[in-house]
Amino acid sequence: MRQKGIQDSCTTILVGKKASYDGSTIVARTEDSQNGVFTPKKFVVVEAQEQPRHYQSVLTSFEMDLPDNPVRYTAVPDAVPKDGIWGAAGINSYNVAVSATETITTNSRVLGADPLVASGISEEDILTLVLPYIKTAREGVLRLGKILEEYGTYESNGIAISDVNEIWWLETIGGHHWMARRVPDDAYVTNPNQLGSDYFEFDNPEHFLCHPNLKSFIEENHLNLNYSDDEGFNPRYAFGSQKDKDCHYNTPRAWDIQRFLNPEVEQDPRSFFIPWCRKPYRKITIEDVKYVLSSHYQDSPYDPYGAEGDCHSRRAFRTIGINRTSQTAILQLRPNQPQETTGIQWLSYGSMPYNTAVPFFTQVSTTPAYFANTTDKVSTDSFYWANRLIAGLADAHFSSHVGDLDDYQEKTMAWGHEMIGRVDRALAKGEAVDFEAENQAMSDKVQEATDQLLEKVLLDASNLMTNHFSLSD
Repeated sequence: MRQKGIQDSCTTILVGKKASYDGSTIVARTEDSQNGVFTPKKFVVVEAQEQPRHYQSVLTSFEMDLPDNPVRYTAVPDAVPKDGIWGAAGINSYNVAVSATETITTNSRVLGADPLVASGISEEDILTLVLPYIKTAREGVLRLGKILEEYGTYESNGIAISDVNEIWWLETIGGHHWMARRVPDDAYVTNPNQLGSDYFEFDNPEHFLCHPNLKSFIEENHLNLNYSDDEGFNPRYAFGSQKDKDCHYNTPRAWDIQRFLNPEVEQDPRSFFIPWCRKPYRKITIEDVKYVLSSHYQDSPYDPYGAEGDCHSRRAFRTIGINRTSQTAILQLRPNQPQETTGIQWLSYGSMPYNTAVPFFTQVSTTPAYFANTTDKVSTDSFYWANRLIAGLADAHFSSHVGDLDDYQEKTMAWGHEMIGRVDRALAKGEAVDFEAENQAMSDKVQEATDQLLEKVLLDASNLMTNHFSLSD
């Protein structure tokens, strides 16, 4: 069970519109549960009439009245809501996306100046409180900022909010303070469970927003660790952490993503100076995002499945594609498309090296049962549980299964691109499209391919069992 103060761990990548392959803004995050816990997830649509008008948190005493004008949105809540909703990621009917949240680190100086609030909001609440009420990403930042100022938070979090024009990254600072930075259009951002922002301007509201008293809060509590104003303000120094744990749990993940997207740059995986954002050496695709969020430090001494290094180096760092990922949403907002096809939610369940990413149109009223009807009962009729079964069976003999996994991922993601392209062409011709039927057809094909992969992995894993013997009757 999740308890207040025990937070999920995640990895986030954000891709500005000029850095993506088709001009989309792309927000993606693995939602990873804490060690030893696995959280089934489901993909749903929340209609306006289903949105509560009064919200009550489950893990805290927080409650607030909500506006009377919500809009429809998608979400990936817990399938078993004993700890609250945990909506995680979604796109609303205005094609604004929210990914909430990336648990981040802070330090005792900040927490002493602005303590966390036991009755405040948390990852459990944020998507439900923000996504149904915003028409732009900037509106989302300002709405969440006001809620933080009034009610506070009991944990440190980073939240991505995007629309077709821009992506904003908001980080909480102590209990009530916050700051947000617009992702540069020609860059990508890596954020692995740390307060990541390494640059901030207080007089540039086009690209930076914050709590109205943040500057005086910094000055009064001596949080600015720069030697001079000429260096510019570095939030990572002021608000973040530099712990031994960071060097093994957090910074290596940023290093690994940037190693792939900027192979010309040499960095130390333990470095505290890995930049928050970079311009990639080429434009970034959906497949790139899926790949880096599946990473286990391939072709390095740190790969737990690899042949390089030794038993110590292979377990030195926390992988991105970890065993306890609950879901991963790649929220793609495409430019110059009809309202019905601007927002695509690519969805994965379970451990990322063993699954695929499936695209769905988000301006719909229902989602396919294979993705929506997850329960706490293991079933091959559930995409979540099918992926958990495949990973659990294949892990012990990863090298024997990796070819089948690669073929499955390539085939199914190609189907996704084909569906999107075919629908785009139909709409351009003025043809009618049933978006729920398209989503269902996509789900059906993926279910068949997943069943076939599970059958193959089960057969191979059974033949590789320790008690096998080469002779038979």
